[in-house]
Amino acid sequence: MNGLYLLDASVTETNAVKLKLLNDSGEIEELVDTSYKPYFLAPYPLSKEDQAIADGFSGKTQIVQKNDIFSGQILEMTEIRWPNPAIALKAARKLSQCWESEIALAKSYVYDKALVFGALHHRDGLKLAPASRSGAAGRFENAFKDAKTMDPLKYAQISYWSTIIEQPIPNAEPNLLGVGKADAERVPMGWMLSRIANIPLPESLTSKHVSHWIKSIIYTYLRKNNFLIPTPEELRRGKQPHRVTGALTVSPIAGTYFNTVVCDFESLYASCIDSFNLSYETVDCNHDECRRSKIPDLDHHACIKRRGFYSILIGALKELRIKLFKPTTKDSSATEEERRIAVAAAKLLKLLAVSSYGVTVRIHGLACPPLAEAITSYGRYVLRESWKMAETNGLRPLYGDTDSLFLDGASDGQIAWLIAAVRTRFHLDLAIDKRYSLCILPKAKKAYLGILADGTPDIKGVTAIKSNSAGYTSKVFLRCANAIGQVKSHEEYERAKETIRGIVRSAIDDLQNKRVKLEDLKYNVKLYFDPNEKTLDMKTSPQPYQTALQLIQSGKRLRQGDTISFVKVKPFKFGNRIFTVKPSELVRNISEINAGDYIRNLLTALNQAFEPMGVKLEAERKADISKWLT
Repeated sequence: MNGLYLLDASVTETNAVKLKLLNDSGEIEELVDTSYKPYFLAPYPLSKEDQAIADGFSGKTQIVQKNDIFSGQILEMTEIRWPNPAIALKAARKLSQCWESEIALAKSYVYDKALVFGALHHRDGLKLAPASRSGAAGRFENAFKDAKTMDPLKYAQISYWSTIIEQPIPNAEPNLLGVGKADAERVPMGWMLSRIANIPLPESLTSKHVSHWIKSIIYTYLRKNNFLIPTPEELRRGKQPHRVTGALTVSPIAGTYFNTVVCDFESLYASCIDSFNLSYETVDCNHDECRRSKIPDLDHHACIKRRGFYSILIGALKELRIKLFKPTTKDSSATEEERRIAVAAAKLLKLLAVSSYGVTVRIHGLACPPLAEAITSYGRYVLRESWKMAETNGLRPLYGDTDSLFLDGASDGQIAWLIAAVRTRFHLDLAIDKRYSLCILPKAKKAYLGILADGTPDIKGVTAIKSNSAGYTSKVFLRCANAIGQVKSHEEYERAKETIRGIVRSAIDDLQNKRVKLEDLKYNVKLYFDPNEKTLDMKTSPQPYQTALQLIQSGKRLRQGDTISFVKVKPFKFGNRIFTVKPSELVRNISEINAGDYIRNLLTALNQAFEPMGVKLEAERKADISKWLT
């Protein structure tokens, strides 16, 4: 028997399934199966109308048994096999009801034969079978010894994925894998994605559709366990996709703080899916005794009798990353190759875990509004309750956002207690993400400035560094941020405040005296409306569309989605309108800029970040420009 890696599968012109394989010598082999026919599932018994359709398209029927994920019962179904894929698709559209009609024939074949794209197989004549999997040991057993007894279904999935991920990655040219080219980092991730999601190598190396990957993960699992794959309508549980209430953000306690610890929940939404058993069939299950298991703040409940398939899959992906591959990236005892595989696997698993909630909101074939609502509800509940737990036990939470808690002056012992308490109560992993020697929290949510232990500023969400701010504003802000980077005491902190005032005085002086590069005064903005249709007859036109109109009239072609750049200038007449900006390419001299506008914008942006420090920046109309800072 030869060792072969399954690369791809396709349907031939004669309606056979052709498998593309890579052998140990780096050569391509093919295996063709002419016996496999496409099939769909329909109710049993067939109605007269559906039977007539099957007969008319030469469909061959047989009775099969499938497990129903919603009821847990065994269903008798009619399997209709069709002569070829084209006929199957035509017939499916005519049947009154059918299942599994959206699965591509070649992938359906791989699912049914329990084959795995990207993984090692053995060939015996015309038969192909996955290579036998050795038992997990060492690092794996240490990481998952508890799951083996407490959550055997998840453990089995973790063990399966771990083994195929860690199989050797063949050294093959991209053209042999079915792609023109692929960068060095993408190739190992492509092999792992192919194995985890069970998708062909050409797809894993080029596709960016995470929803397709998750669908294939689900289809593989359900077929493997003989579950009937529900239709998109069944997965929606009778609900139409709609807006789902998102994450919780607790308003920050504005101020400046020394020794701030930021704790993050590892893969919060994926962890909620796992820990609270959230799946398509477990949210609002049909067990009377489960109705007491209410989901916080919602008129939904979660099953307490059986493990949901989605919670098994997403839980396994999350656990593999957190407990096996992420630690391996930092394990000095691991080989260089093991660490390389671990880095690629950790990135991929994080992407899949992060996407596990989003696909349930609106993606066709994965959307389930009750499930999506349950995931975000538990996310809000966990953050809210963890905040209360911290307060009750003497910690001082300052800010909470989605999956993060900012704690003021927390000791190592207090943090260890909170991590353990969260683990005990919610079965979730809370970990220290960052430590700030100094942290500035403005009043605005989702914006802060933290100074890491090495003095590096860590800046999130503040107006001054957003993409729609002028480069000059961002540069001035970063100079101010660096001024507090080395602060270790209250005396140094007071001196840093004076340094910031000096930096801003100098920046204003440079604007007033036009000692600034035009390049730094650009605003880059994306056009969200078609500039050719956007009406400009309103009293005050938005500045991006003032810019767009000038560019269009100068002969430039623009469309919705284009990014344009402009500079704020002294008001001027354009046609019968007064405009306040010009396209940056049409500004010839620094003297055209509106320095007052730039100063106002600069002060507004900097005040957001530095007011909590007691550094108040304001313009006094009658004062000399050097006295604008108090």
